[in-house]
Amino acid sequence: MKYSFIVPVYNRPDEVDELLESLTKQTITDFEVIVVEDGSAVPCRDVCEKYRDLLNLHYFYKDNSGPGQSRNYGVERAQGDYVLILDSDVVVPAGYLQAVENELNTNDADAFGGPDAAHPSFTPKQKAISYSMTAFLTTGGIRGGKKKMDKFYPRSFNMGVRRSTYLQLGGFSKMRFGEDIDFSIRIFKAQLRCRLFPEAWVWHKRRTDFRKFFRQVYNSGIARINLYKKYPESLKLVHLLPMVFTVGVILLGAVSLLGVVFMLMGCMALGQWLVVAGLSPLVLYSLALLVDAFCFYRSLHIAFLSVAAAFTQLMGYGFGFLQAWWRRCVKGKDEFSAFEKTFYK
Repeated sequence: MKYSFIVPVYNRPDEVDELLESLTKQTITDFEVIVVEDGSAVPCRDVCEKYRDLLNLHYFYKDNSGPGQSRNYGVERAQGDYVLILDSDVVVPAGYLQAVENELNTNDADAFGGPDAAHPSFTPKQKAISYSMTAFLTTGGIRGGKKKMDKFYPRSFNMGVRRSTYLQLGGFSKMRFGEDIDFSIRIFKAQLRCRLFPEAWVWHKRRTDFRKFFRQVYNSGIARINLYKKYPESLKLVHLLPMVFTVGVILLGAVSLLGVVFMLMGCMALGQWLVVAGLSPLVLYSLALLVDAFCFYRSLHIAFLSVAAAFTQLMGYGFGFLQAWWRRCVKGKDEFSAFEKTFYK
């Protein structure tokens, strides 16, 4: 067997149903699917039973330990030469596995990953969140998905690894946040071949509301500092942009508020100037996002939601980055004492 899909899941049976249904439509059928239930209170065992006769499917239930350790659990039980790691909130197009096969036949790789996109059936909020994570005007230009890249770091929502390479590297670490980037960094440190497969893309639902999305990107900001503490060379200037944006929004908001105070005190000219100076950059950036999102989706509703999603993404990441920097770099706490709250539950 050449391919093994590894899917960790935690309390998301509906998502697993959609993912498994999409896997039944693959044009290449020589693969197995390993679903690892990570201590869920709402298990997907019954969902998996629906596909017993349609897929070479193996279901395992284990105590909660997080997605990284659940992936390791699944890979230990896999039979394929390559393990294809997917998050439970993705749906794969029918040609996904064929695209992987074509890339490997053209130029072999030890590890690889693909981009993500929004499915037409996604809700407006899901499409807006997808826009914020993939658009050039946010951080999409530095996350991957482009053919010309110096290095491509696969993410766990759509990652492929030669099984022998996975075992050689010891799988995912016990990092609380950023374990997939940690794994990708170790791939490059081992001087293994890793690249982007641009046609092996997935539909990625991400989060369904802005509160959950904020928490997700907030954790990503924490992960960047954790990775910096482990691999100082991994922190690049581009990783500072969301933090700079967040600080900038706060300062511009303070300038505008100060302008309002001056206006209330009777200094109308100075107050109006401060309000305009504070709000103008934010308004211009918001208009740029609005126009770009509208051109992509042809929907004003989604375009306005995309503006909100972009600010949520950048500032959520920025706040997580700043808090982790304070706790880990200034106060000197280690990864787990700095953030004691259990991430997975």
